[in-house]
Amino acid sequence: MTTPFEELLGHDFQRPELLREALTHRSALLGHGRRKGSNERLEFVGDRVLGLAMAEWLAERFPHEQEGDLGRRLAYLVSQPVLARVADAVGLGAALSVAPGEAKAGVKLRATVLADALEAALGALYLDGGLAVARAFVRRAWCDAMTVQVDPPKDAKTTLQEWAQKRGKELPEYVVTNRFGPPHAPEFVVTVSVGEACGTGTAGSKRAAEQLAAEALLRDIAP
Repeated sequence: MTTPFEELLGHDFQRPELLREALTHRSALLGHGRRKGSNERLEFVGDRVLGLAMAEWLAERFPHEQEGDLGRRLAYLVSQPVLARVADAVGLGAALSVAPGEAKAGVKLRATVLADALEAALGALYLDGGLAVARAFVRRAWCDAMTVQVDPPKDAKTTLQEWAQKRGKELPEYVVTNRFGPPHAPEFVVTVSVGEACGTGTAGSKRAAEQLAAEALLRDIAP
């Protein structure tokens, strides 16, 4: 019998254990003294599948663009914030299995957890149905993120640096101001400042938090 989440993914799994693994956060297994069976291995596979499917799609959609422009588009489409939005749109958080304590702490809402689980689900799709099935899901789930792009995007840190340089200001300075969460799923709070202006971002990696901080500051200084 097809589960509701299988319907959202658009695939009836022949090996349902792959989907269960993709939807199992490592915290759900820690109480049993083991890590095997969490979605980390499938996340590793899904990350590569997503990169291939997206690169193929971008080359097809933008046949006259060169590597640099295509690379910036790719970096945006596979970034943690975009993955988290896609995961939220397909209802992945509700289907994810986590430890009771982590659920109460809101781990299912964390961008890093949603992004990782989405990649794991994509890995499961690929292993169960092949590249065509994975590709079809990517093109459905990322359609809005893809079609909204007109010009190749610049990442927020680059845009903020260019903004500061054009105005003769000091370069942006990024500082980790806080770190919280369990060792297996840390969250970093980063603050970026340019002169008197500052912005803050929180994510599961310093790099992603820096991007979110830059985005926050750009929103504040935009005319």
